[in-house]
This record gives sequence, C-alpha cells and structure tokens, in this order.
Amino acid sequence: MALSGWVCVVTGASRGIGRGIALQLSEAGATVYITGRQDRTLQQTAAEVRERGGDCVPVVCDSSKEEDIQKLFEQIQREQNGRLDVLVNNAYAGVQAIFGNMGKKFWETEPSIWDSINNTGLRGHYFCSVYASRLMVARGHGLIVVISSMGGLRYLFNVAYGVGKAACDRLAADTAVELRSRGVASVSLWPGAVQTEFVSQAIIENNSPGVDPKFKEVFANGETPELSGKCIVQLAKDKNLMSLTGKVLMTCDLARRYGIKDVDGRIVTDYTSLKFLVSQVPYLSWLSVAVPSFFRVPRFLLTLANGRF
Repeated sequence: MALSGWVCVVTGASRGIGRGIALQLSEAGATVYITGRQDRTLQQTAAEVRERGGDCVPVVCDSSKEEDIQKLFEQIQREQNGRLDVLVNNAYAGVQAIFGNMGKKFWETEPSIWDSINNTGLRGHYFCSVYASRLMVARGHGLIVVISSMGGLRYLFNVAYGVGKAACDRLAADTAVELRSRGVASVSLWPGAVQTEFVSQAIIENNSPGVDPKFKEVFANGETPELSGKCIVQLAKDKNLMSLTGKVLMTCDLARRYGIKDVDGRIVTDYTSLKFLVSQVPYLSWLSVAVPSFFRVPRFLLTLANGRF
C-alpha cells in the first residue's frame, strides 16, 4: 500500500490504459477518481477496483467540456480538502477515427478527424493540467502524467495523431518548466503496443483493412493495460522524481529502472533494444537471435533519426 492516503485522478478510465492505471493506483492504496463519459462503463471499472479492495470515486466527466473538468476538480477540492497527488491525463476519443481511416492520407479524410483525435486527447489534457496544478501548487507536491506515444517523434497512424502526440510531449515538458520550483513534476509517458479491448478486437482478432501484419504481431505481443499503472505507481514514490520532470519516459525504460514485470509475469518488450529493432527489419530479423538484449539505442539517436534539423 505504497500510496495509502494519496488522492489520484485518472481521466478516461472506463476501459483500456486508463482502466489499467486506475486498478494499479488503487491497488497501491490510493483513492482514485476515475472519469469517463458513460456512467455504466465507469461503474464497471469501479466495481473491479473495489473487488481488489481499492477505493474509487467514479465521476461522469466529458474531457472535451471545460465545465465538466472544472466540476471534477471542485469536487476533489471539496471532498479531499484540496489534496491531489497524481493526475493522469489519459482520456482519448480518437481510436475509432484512427482505425476507421487507416491507409488514408490527410487530404482524403474529413478535417473533423482533428477534433476527434485532439479535442479530448490534447485540449482536455491542458485544461485538466491547469485545474490540477492549482491544487498541487498550493500543497507544494504532485505528479502530472500525460499519456502519449512514439507518434510524437515519428509518423504514426495519421497527421492529426502525430501532431497531437508531439503537443502532448511538449505540454509535459513546458508545464514542468513552470512547476519545477513548486515541487510538482510533469512527465510524458509512452506505453508500448498495448492490448486494450479495442485493439484486441480490431487488430489482433480481426483483420482490419490497412493494418500491416507486422503491426498486428507487435500488438499481439504487447503490454497489458495495467503495465502503465505499475510504472506510474513506482514513479510516484520515486524519491528522485524531480530529476525526471519534463522528460518523455517509456514504459519499457521504467520497467527496467524499477524491475517491473507485466501483470501476467511477462518481461516487458524493450522497444529501444537493438534486438527488437533488428527483428522488425525483414531481411535482418534472423540476426535478432544472436543480438544480446542489453544492447540499446542511445536516446540521442532517436532524436537524430527524426531528422527535423
């Protein structure tokens, strides 16, 4: 019960990564406010939290509406005497839009896909960060986590997705600059390929049009939705947390840093290992069996490989 007495918020916790994070935070002893647009699915997550002996407060909240976000944090202020230790900006409404337009160029899709992907998943994160920071700064303590992805560094899925994820990374980095002196940390977290309910059905079980078979294989061996939660629990109680503020953190790096395995006992796939990268190249994949798993690509090479400058 490492987080006993802590108060946390996880947006978009009805399913997927958000649900997994809420389960792990509550299992660690925290009181977790979970948000989503539908009470029915929120109650399902809440019931699972309670089955594990955790404490959970489901709040119907549409992260695309500022008034809903404001009411959420007013409720926390009222019920928890202003205490808020962790905010996880996870709410996302663009998954169906992404997979419904796979293979299409940006000019071939409706411009409204921008709002589907980035209204809840970027604008909402900013608003939540503002209201959460007001509580955290007043107490001189807190952690804000923005769930992002490799799409912030390289092209992935579509243009709107990449722009949004790059902005999520910048949101974490720039808020960290202003929060550092107030004792509040802000980071961006990149999970690997995650076996969410939607992904399992759309990619792994069914052959969605436009999905590369190699892509399907990566997700078939992907992380459970709870791994991100395990990483955030360890991150929250890290005594050297402020040394990580403003950074982009990968679940595979945090798993190695804290000695974490996935909830099903599997070793977490290291997406920066030379072994994994070689296995993804068709004409070199046979070499992966001979490459030691501890050889990793230096982080500065990831930035250089992006080739923006």
